[in-house]
Amino acid sequence: MIVRRPLERTLILLIGLAIATLVVSRNLPVAWPSDVVVLGLAALKGRRILLEFLGLRAAPAIWRGLVTAWVLSVASFAWAASAAKLLI
Repeated sequence: MIVRRPLERTLILLIGLAIATLVVSRNLPVAWPSDVVVLGLAALKGRRILLEFLGLRAAPAIWRGLVTAWVLSVASFAWAASAAKLLI
């Protein structure tokens, strides 16, 4: 039985999410749904990197919340910028 450490599991998950991002961006014919999915996956990858590789899993909850809010706000701003081109 192979015992995986948390960083190894996170690395495998990040590789899987990166592959999912490539598959979604190549296979969805309509641009805006793929933008939503790709940015959602990017936000998920960013949160996992912050929690596991930067050590915020052991940090106080306020820091995890602030950093998660920052990641979500960056992803939301990127989505809003991509959605604005639909209005123009």
